[in-house]
Amino acid sequence: MKYIVLIAVVLLSTGCSEEQQNKISRLGVSWMEGDYTVTFYEGAHKTSWTVLDSKVTSDSQKGYYYFWVRKDGKSKYVQVPIARTVIEEL
Repeated sequence: MKYIVLIAVVLLSTGCSEEQQNKISRLGVSWMEGDYTVTFYEGAHKTSWTVLDSKVTSDSQKGYYYFWVRKDGKSKYVQVPIARTVIEEL
């Protein structure tokens, strides 16, 4: 038991690298990989994107979906609120 406490104290006193902090912060983030249609609704307004061979990331603590789409030969980063978005697998 003394060794476990000693190891814990040593680990906590050395701190975490930035990479380790990023990994820990991503524990609440989930994603879906594949082909999807993502549709955002705002009243009567509706916008849809097709996500092909990529992923849609969600962060429920922040309340958003994040994903990349190709439009006019360019990559576009999109962020939409989870509450007003529907995701359908193709």
